[in-house]
Amino acid sequence: MNSFITILLLIVPMIILLLTITKRRRSSSKRLPLPPGSLGLPIIGQSLSFFRAMKSNTAEKWLDQRTQKYGPISKLTLFGNPTVFISGLAANKFIFTSNSSGITSNQQSKSTRAILGDRNMLELVDHDHKRVRDALMLFLKPESLKDYVGKMDGGVREHLDMYWEGKQQVKVLPLMRRLTFDIICSLFCGFERGPKRDEFVDLFPKMVDGVWSVPINLPFTSYNRSLRATARMRKIVRNLIHEKRVQLENGASPHQDLITCLLSIRNDDNEELITEEEILQNVIFVMGAGYDTTSTLITFLVRLFANDPVVHASVLQEQEEIAKNNPSGESLTWEDLAKMKYTWRVAMETLRLFPPVFGGNRRALKDIEYDGHIIPKGWQIFWVAYKTHVDDRIFPEPTKFIPSRFENQASIPPYSFIPFGGGPRICPGMEYARIETLVAVHYLITRFSWKLCGDDSFSRTPLPVPSKGLPVQITSRKVW
Repeated sequence: MNSFITILLLIVPMIILLLTITKRRRSSSKRLPLPPGSLGLPIIGQSLSFFRAMKSNTAEKWLDQRTQKYGPISKLTLFGNPTVFISGLAANKFIFTSNSSGITSNQQSKSTRAILGDRNMLELVDHDHKRVRDALMLFLKPESLKDYVGKMDGGVREHLDMYWEGKQQVKVLPLMRRLTFDIICSLFCGFERGPKRDEFVDLFPKMVDGVWSVPINLPFTSYNRSLRATARMRKIVRNLIHEKRVQLENGASPHQDLITCLLSIRNDDNEELITEEEILQNVIFVMGAGYDTTSTLITFLVRLFANDPVVHASVLQEQEEIAKNNPSGESLTWEDLAKMKYTWRVAMETLRLFPPVFGGNRRALKDIEYDGHIIPKGWQIFWVAYKTHVDDRIFPEPTKFIPSRFENQASIPPYSFIPFGGGPRICPGMEYARIETLVAVHYLITRFSWKLCGDDSFSRTPLPVPSKGLPVQITSRKVW
């Protein structure tokens, strides 16, 4: 009996030890490593070298070198945050179906969050995101935008009369920014030309400059200038919200502009569905998005038409047919826009090669397993659009300009063409951008011809910006 107890006392600890070792091994085997790469210096990390690459238009090469060295997932420090860079079709799908993936739906960098706030669509998740998105879509959905085609048409014609007609040379990018901003001010805020709009024109570039900046708040930094511009813009928009609320109470139409539309939306208790702070932040957000992205697309279309006579001739033929069917010169209609199929395919191919939005950020809400690695809770996730846009398995001969790629969009894999995002996070202003682009191209190409004046290279700041604003020599054409 004593020998049995002795043996038992020897065996039991051994069994316990064996089970403990096995459990630890199993636990250890489940522990995935961090992605490869280096975080670099605190806060700064690789931000400065990335910004240099953006400015010299070598950011794609910069990220390609990372991918070649580390693979499709790697760690670094960007915009003051520890970051994981992911790329490819699987990464895009992961990013744009993020509601169930443990990451914020569109978490911003520290600098972007400080400038745009924490109640705009980029920050909101789940119910709050849907509530604000649905409210914005009441104004931005195609059925509503049909009513604003005439107003856009008038804005484009007025702009060309003021800034293009009678000129021998113009700089395209600043004028396209002015055009898109004037239309935004009218449709979103309801104020026309005057000191208020002029002040906005001055403030917006300063605000945008700080969005991708290193968040160091010193007087000489773009981040500091952006914060000061944002503070002034918020004051102007907040005063505007108060004015619109009074107008609405006095019987103004809820469809006169975006701010009034958002103020008019009520919940079941007849309370405003969107808070004043949410209206303020989201109006500034959509103004900023529409101001820069659409103006960049139109600018690159002007650049394309100057460099590619075949595409130019085909777009001109399509637009002249529409103009000839409108001899009285009335505003373009929704039906006219539907006929601009080739023009919009050209625009989409331009977006594939030169996406205005280079990439974006998310943030992990918990430890996430992705591609055999751990993305730690709180870390930033950085994605880019170009990787799938130039993937020859998706777009054969990706460096060639082939608008016919988009004749059958159903053949393009989901989450591979993402200039407007994808899935539940697709840009709510996509249809607005399409209408504005088509209206602008129609009048530009039927009223003027042009040729480039010198260099047409560009850099990213972070949007693609042509050298010297893309100066062109212009000649007036026959107006049908």
